[in-house]
Amino acid sequence: MNTIEEKLWNYIDGTCTPAEQDAIARLIEQDEVYAKKYQELLALNQEFATMELDEPPMAFTYNVMEAIRTENAMKPLKAAIDKRIILGISVFFAFTILALLVFAFANTDISGINVSVTDIKLPASVKLPSTNSLLSGPFLKWFLIFDVILALFLTDSYLRRKKTAKQI
Repeated sequence: MNTIEEKLWNYIDGTCTPAEQDAIARLIEQDEVYAKKYQELLALNQEFATMELDEPPMAFTYNVMEAIRTENAMKPLKAAIDKRIILGISVFFAFTILALLVFAFANTDISGINVSVTDIKLPASVKLPSTNSLLSGPFLKWFLIFDVILALFLTDSYLRRKKTAKQI
């Protein structure tokens, strides 16, 4: 757009200052190029004024919102869980249980039983750490509390999964 058209559009729209309006009005009266361009733009502005504006149908907003709602409904709502994390937690607990079993069997005194094959003797070079303070103190209590909470959580998720499977 050149400066003549810009000035004339500002004049037609009424967005210029009064001093600019007077200057453009004088240019329209005195200059043929300005007068001719002013008439063209004025006719175009009147055509724009007579045109009807297109309006969206009444249900447009509803249709758009329904499309968005169905698009979101197609996506699964549960978050993806990395299988490696589950595997890591499972391995940790398996090793913990295995270590507790080895420790329990190593500290069990079965000398009262007459079966000589079941006597477990560790070599003298193997020294087990003292766990008396761990098994009787708050560590054992917190470990058991953690296990109970984990068991409740897993039971709850299993029951919820069964319930949603029945509803579907």
